[in-house]
Formats: sequence, C-alpha cells, structure tokens
Amino acid sequence: MTPKSLVSESDHWPLWHPSTERIAGTNLTRFLQQVESRLSQSPETSPMASLHRWSVEEPTAFWSEVWDFNRIHVSKQPTEVIDDPSLMPGASWFSGSRLNYAENLLVDRNPRARRSTAIVSWNENGRYDSLSWEQLRDEVKLFAAALRQAGVSEGDRVAGFLPNIPEAVVAMLATSSVGALWSSCSPDFGVEGVMERFGQLEPKVLVCARGALWNGVWVNALNRVASIAEQLPSLSVVVVADYGSEASGHVDNIPHARTWSDFVSPFKELDPVFAQLPFDHPLYILYSSGTTGKPKGIVHGQGGTLIQHLKELALHADVRAGDAVFYYTTCGWMMWNWVVSTLALDATLVLFDGSPFHATETRMWDLIDKEELTVFGTSAKYLAMAEKRGLTPKQTHDLGSLRTILSTGSVLLPESFDWVYSKVKDDVHLASISGGTDLVSCLVLGDPLSPVYRGEIQTAGLGMRVEVWNPDGTPLLPGEKGELVCTQAFPSMPVCFWNDADGSKYRAAYFEHTARPAWRHGDWIERTENGGFIIHGRSDTTLNPGGVRIGTAEIYRPVERLEAVLESVAVGQEWEGGERIILFVVLRDQIELDSEMEQQIRSEIREHCSPRHIPALILSVSAIPRTISGKKSEVTVRRLIHNLPLENVDALANPEALDHFRDLPAIMS
Repeated sequence: MTPKSLVSESDHWPLWHPSTERIAGTNLTRFLQQVESRLSQSPETSPMASLHRWSVEEPTAFWSEVWDFNRIHVSKQPTEVIDDPSLMPGASWFSGSRLNYAENLLVDRNPRARRSTAIVSWNENGRYDSLSWEQLRDEVKLFAAALRQAGVSEGDRVAGFLPNIPEAVVAMLATSSVGALWSSCSPDFGVEGVMERFGQLEPKVLVCARGALWNGVWVNALNRVASIAEQLPSLSVVVVADYGSEASGHVDNIPHARTWSDFVSPFKELDPVFAQLPFDHPLYILYSSGTTGKPKGIVHGQGGTLIQHLKELALHADVRAGDAVFYYTTCGWMMWNWVVSTLALDATLVLFDGSPFHATETRMWDLIDKEELTVFGTSAKYLAMAEKRGLTPKQTHDLGSLRTILSTGSVLLPESFDWVYSKVKDDVHLASISGGTDLVSCLVLGDPLSPVYRGEIQTAGLGMRVEVWNPDGTPLLPGEKGELVCTQAFPSMPVCFWNDADGSKYRAAYFEHTARPAWRHGDWIERTENGGFIIHGRSDTTLNPGGVRIGTAEIYRPVERLEAVLESVAVGQEWEGGERIILFVVLRDQIELDSEMEQQIRSEIREHCSPRHIPALILSVSAIPRTISGKKSEVTVRRLIHNLPLENVDALANPEALDHFRDLPAIMS
C-alpha cells in the first residue's frame, strides 16, 4: 500500500487568491512588464510558470534582468553573466564586476519611498533601539575604520557572538565593507560549540555583547567569551557591546577586551570606504547544522548572496521600499543573513531578542501592530505552537499592515495553513519557503501572483531548475515522491568549504549522490498538480519499513493535530534485519501516554497516513531536540537510539533534551 499524501481532496481549492489590485502593485508584476517581450506565454500557463521556464532556459538573460531590476551598485560592470550553467560546481558568475555587499545595503536607491528608520530593535522588555539610515551608515563607517586600525583587511575573519541586535548588523556590514569575512554564532551556543566553528577560522576580531535575554532572564555571555578568547590566539581585540549589561560578568576577565564605544571613539566624521571586490569574493562563513561531525564552514560569496537575496525578497516575498520586515531568528541561522538584505530594498529591518511567548503569548502579534509590519517571518513550529495555545490574532489585533507571512525551518502542515487563514488574516499571502544554509537562500518559495493551496509551497525559485528525481536520476511526475535536486548552477552556490583545499568535501556534500550531475539538497519532496511542492522531510531520515518509503512529515501531520500532542519525532530503528518506526511524543501537562492514547495515535496514523507505517513503539518524552534554527533533529535521535556517538551537540538549541532518549529499556527489547 502506498502512503497517503499530505494533500487531500479539499486541498485542490485555494485558500487565498491575490486581488487584481494586489497583483498590480507587486514587484513581480513590474518585473514581468520589464521582460514580457522575452516570454512565450500560453493561456494554460500562469505568469509565474512562464517566467520560471524562461528563467532556467535562458539563465544569462534572466539573471541580467534581475541585476538591472534591483539596480545592483557596482564600480565595474561585468563582462559576462555566466560562463557555463551546466558546471556543478565551477560555474563563474558576473565575471569582471567589482562591488561591495555592504555598500549595496546602504546606498540611497529610493530614499523618498522608504521609512526614516533603517533598523528597529525590540526585546522582551520592549523597544530597545532604532537607527536612522544616516545613523546606520555612520555606525558602519566608524566600526569599519576601527577594524582597519585593528589590522583587519581583505580575507581576514571577524566573528560575532551576538544576540539579534543592531550592533550585529553594524559589525557585519563593517566587516563586509573592508572585504573581510563575517561568521556568527548565536549567544545560546556553549563554548565547545563556538570553538568547533570559530576555532577553524583564526579570526582577528571577536564581537560580543554582555548578555542576551531569554524568558525574562538576562543570560551572562562574558564568562563564555573569556573562555573563547583564551582559546583563540589569533584575536587582536574582543569588542564588547553594552547590550546585556543587566547580566553579571566582568569585561576585565576577557583577553584583549575593549568596549564598543572605546573601540570606535578615535574615529570621527569619516567618509565611508567600501572595498571594491570581485563578485565571488567571500562574504559569509556559515556552518552545517548537523550533529554527527565537526560543523563544515560553508563560504558564500558577496555577489551571489546579494543577487539571490534580492531576487527572493523583491520578486517572491514582494518586499518593497517603505516596508517593515521582520523575521524571528538568531544570528546563528541563515535567515538572519537573508532578512538583513532587505535593507538593499529600502525596507526597514525589525529585530527581536528573546522568547516570542514571554510575558504575553501575543508578543509577535503585538509587534506587527506596533511597528506596522508588512512582512512577518517565522517558523512552522511557532505557527503550530500559536495554534496549540488557542491564539486568535484576527480577533485581538488589527494586523492591517500585514501583507505577507513567511514560514520556514520545518514543514508547514496543512492545519497551520487553515489556522492562519481562519484565525490570523484571510487576506494575507502565506508563503512557505525552504532552502538552507548550504545556499544561504531558497529552492522553493512563494509566488505573490498565484493562489495559495493548503499544505503546498507555491513554486520553485526563479532561476532554479528544481526537479524531483528517483534514485536512478529519472524525473518524477506530479504526485510522486523523490529527491529534491537542482540541475543547473545558481549564483549563491558556495564558493567553497573552509579548509577544503581540493574541494573534495564540497563535492561530496552535494554532487556525489546522484546518477547524473545535480545539486542534491537532501529533501524528500513531491511536485503537486498545482505546480507547487510538498516537502515530506529530510531524505536521510526518510522512513523505510518493509521497503516502503515515507517522509516523517506525513506522520507528524495526523499525530500533531491531536489536542493532547504538542509535538513529535519519528525515527527508524534497525531491528531484526529490517527497520521499525519509533515515535516519541511530547504531551500536554497532566496527560499520560496510556494504552488508550497510544491506540488513538495509531488510529490517526492508520487512517490519515498509512497502516504500513504505524510505529512499533510510541514513547513519551519531555522535549524533542532541535537545532538552533528550530528544526527537529531527527538524525540526533536516530543516532542516540542506535548508541552511536554524537558530536557537535552545541548545534542543538536544547541539548538537555537528549537525556530523555538515552538508555531507554523499551527500545532495546
């Protein structure tokens, strides 16, 4: 028997249609008008489908138009857009161009249309800070001058260990302006996790804050910073921002420490200096979030990051000048890098540090109204939790400014689509998006011109030749599940992996798992009859009992819609020459996992998923391990139940959750 799809008969009717007025006002409509002479469109084909087909069939023309549409600021124009899009890896983009990522975020493109404020920052205690566009430029040029004085130059590394505050953005942009590489970890990382990352880089400068806020408590960061600094002999200075001064700790204990104000104070009224660098000059070092080995440093180029982000933000998310854009993220997740690029579109960037539920469960919805957010980004987990908590923002908040909700981090289940349109706002573009650290961007995401269907991601990214393959490399038809691959080069492919001189680790990560050349992303996915996509989980954690594969999301959907279940994780265990499924559930307070509850869970899976994939065991745990980005760490749980060693545990947001999965007698008998 074939597992049932996440799509039901009721999913063939859209939950939302953009109005004619809405369509007319989008950036995507303006872009279509710019390129309409190049498109061949039939009545049966949607504008996005026609545009996407052209974007992958004529990549040189498409990316050239994206470049012009977003008015990318350069000191030298490219001589060639792309040499050979079939090279995977190895394609060369926008050869001969010279530019600077930070300059592109700070240049005046449309000052009349934007808000006066560039950055607004909130935490659990209320509004923390704000910077005008002029103040932001001034802060960046002062910090850049101080970096140069500290000996930082092109190719050097600057590390950030910061909460999501304006100082993080300033330090990153200053790093980019001098041509150095920026790498950051969230301050909830432990020392070991930080050293597994920064220890590879030999950074010259470490930027930190005194503390961070979580659930009403100021958490001291300085003791960990002192330990980190002692283990990084390459450091010439540790710059300490005042944020978190409520936390205990002493700057004096940190080698080479200087306060932020002391670091920049010698520099006054400088003209900004932006190093003009090649398109593929390294900008960011991000890290793989796996928990089975030392994190790999993924190096992303400035130009590829910029043009990919502007394509996605402007065309897919419809970010416009004057918008206020928010994404709930930490500085250790690639969504922070992604959302910061909204500054290049003359949008206001809204930041937040702390728990989204502390003091009031409506914190995020309050923020939407107070800052008149137009684009609200969050995780699938947050939306599911808001639904479980019984929130009804439509009844308690205005939300008049809200145009788009973005969701990523894990699969957005159909029930969350229902909740958004019934309890949040019926006239909002709900765009589920998916990509990752590997490309610092997305493969599949939203389309502001097209309907939203329940449980579906709307479209493949423009310029991204996304396909669904079976193991022998044969493209699959709509409704068939397989590997998500990209069969053509794109600008934000990594420049390289750090400390991978021959490129072997890079090639092994993405290009050596398919029958013919392609980027294998590691997602188990299907294309729908609507032209959208449904992700069923990671392909390396796909369940396969009896030789019938199923994505874990297909199990989570029926289980987690039960009122008693807060969340769950399913893994396969090697057992008696085959595989059996073990399901771990987190239940509401005062609810026990008795035989009746187990039967209810099994019935839901049998009825709505597949009788072949009913768990052999169902066990109750207090928490499920998650990565810093909020994803369920299925790989970690699988390794635990097989008694395999774990490394990189600090990549988890809640490593204490691991204790619930160790030495469980039930899984051994």
